[in-house]
Amino acid sequence: MKPENPAEPFKRAVAIAVRSLAGEPELEVNFSAEPPTLKGLKAKLPLPSRNLPPNEVAVVRGAGDAYALRRAYHEDKLHDQYRPQSPEGAAMFEAAEQARVEAIGSLAMKGVANNLTAGLEQRLNARGLAKARVRADVPIADALGLIVREKLTGQAPPDCAKTAVDLWRDWIESRAGKDLDKLETSLRDQKAFAKLTRTILKDLNFGDDLDSEADDTGEDADDSSENQEGDAEEDASAEGETSEADLKEAEGDESQDADAEMRAEQTEEMGDATEPEDAMKPWRPELPFAHSDEWGYKIHTTQYDEIIEAADLCDAEELARLRAFLDQQLAAMQGVVSRLANKLQRLLMAQQNRTWEYDLEEGMLDTSRLTRIIIDPMYPLSFKREKDMTFRDTVVTLLLDNSGSMRGRPIMVAAMCADILARTLERCAVKTEILGFTTRAWKGGQSREKWIADGKPPHPGRLNDLRHIVYKAADEPWRRARRNLGLMMREGLLKENIDGEALMWAHKRLAGRPEQRKILMVISDGAPVDDSTLSVNAGNYLERHLRHVIEEIEDKSSVELNAIGIGHDVTRYYRKAVTIVDAEQLGGAMTEQLTSLFAEEKDHGRRGTPTRLARVRHERHPHVAAR
Repeated sequence: MKPENPAEPFKRAVAIAVRSLAGEPELEVNFSAEPPTLKGLKAKLPLPSRNLPPNEVAVVRGAGDAYALRRAYHEDKLHDQYRPQSPEGAAMFEAAEQARVEAIGSLAMKGVANNLTAGLEQRLNARGLAKARVRADVPIADALGLIVREKLTGQAPPDCAKTAVDLWRDWIESRAGKDLDKLETSLRDQKAFAKLTRTILKDLNFGDDLDSEADDTGEDADDSSENQEGDAEEDASAEGETSEADLKEAEGDESQDADAEMRAEQTEEMGDATEPEDAMKPWRPELPFAHSDEWGYKIHTTQYDEIIEAADLCDAEELARLRAFLDQQLAAMQGVVSRLANKLQRLLMAQQNRTWEYDLEEGMLDTSRLTRIIIDPMYPLSFKREKDMTFRDTVVTLLLDNSGSMRGRPIMVAAMCADILARTLERCAVKTEILGFTTRAWKGGQSREKWIADGKPPHPGRLNDLRHIVYKAADEPWRRARRNLGLMMREGLLKENIDGEALMWAHKRLAGRPEQRKILMVISDGAPVDDSTLSVNAGNYLERHLRHVIEEIEDKSSVELNAIGIGHDVTRYYRKAVTIVDAEQLGGAMTEQLTSLFAEEKDHGRRGTPTRLARVRHERHPHVAAR
């Protein structure tokens, strides 16, 4: 057996500790070279080195403890209710809340406190606070978070950030010192802590209208009750002064209402006599995304989005070189995937060729029914006939995640499998489309620059430049598009991933196709991530939109949606999905998914066309058929 990586036992122990500290056994803990994140029930921690240096061990434990405490002592709904709308205020509010949940763990467990301190030092060094010499070099949110941590736990800021905090300390404490001293009393009460934090932000002139509206709720309630009492008194006096003219006018209104009601009844009776019954009225199915405006998903600008052919992103010479590199890699695994592809091809060709009809009164003698003839020579239903099998015209779209987390072996294997399946399906007369989705830039690109130029309006929605790539169109032969798949090997192509809009784009292209059957297969390695969008919106903003899109396609569209997750569980998003641990399993998962889909189609065709024997039995013995 291959020896286990020394880091594996450590990662298992950390995952167990994080789930225990969070009190959430369903929490999924993964390790990646990407930036650590916590989204719902999925935590991504830094990937430790094989030899487990002590500093990396402490950083991984610190990140895990921080996410576990946030999961255990933080409520997103309450946080969103009290969070300010301005970006600066929201960042300061977030820093104070994170300091609160970490303080709870630090005060209870000394080991957790040491882990959190190590993780904090790593984050501060990464942000460059150790080099800060003037106040402009230090984000006020970081300074406030460290001061709140000091007030709650008594721990001074780490050595690397002491100078940075001192640049802001006098200014912050001179304006909000009294309210900062009150934070310790509301450590375990998130609502009270949030209200006090908003008061601190107002002291520092970073409050907004949300603060005043929430603080004035009680006063508004008192004012409204007083206004209601005054209105009641005025209504009583007005009621006593009703004149005879008002009474006559009321009587006239009643007679007009009676006439209108009679006319309405007559019209309804006439309509009932002429309109068809409700069961006979035509029914129009609701189209997908008809109510997408109600999802609360916004896009700041689509000016910089692009849908581009793969050949337009790279010159022909470089594309040929990348394709040659892909072919070298393809030689190593072509045998495994090709065997599975041939299995799929045999299934499709069997459905497209000929089949047999049984239990007929004439045709070729069915040798399997010879016993019937021996028992009853006059038995008529012992013949068979060969017929052409009707195969529904089909198109398959492969939507590949081109995000940065797919870099390396996963994107290479995805490109190879897409290449082999496109060739296989083309031989079976099944049209195939290969699409990819990513963004044009990291951290927002021109969309974010436009948002900043527009004055940073709050809650701008999606804040990045989309890049949707067409590697192979459905009507394009594979031989013309084969070079395009090499583009996935290009350094710098893979960036952020916004899955919801990519899924809508691929579905729109597929829904406009003339084929009878449409299959959409998504290959991804996790939830949608775009730092620019998530930094100014709710943490589940993109994930919530993806769930809406998937639900619309699965419930209201004729497109058959399937998904394959690489290293991440996508079954919590898609109804028909599989998760693979290693990218090497992708080829088998893709072919088996397609094989099962076409096998279901074959079985459906058999079940949908009853044999003549079944029809005869139903006609002769309806009570037996019912049973």
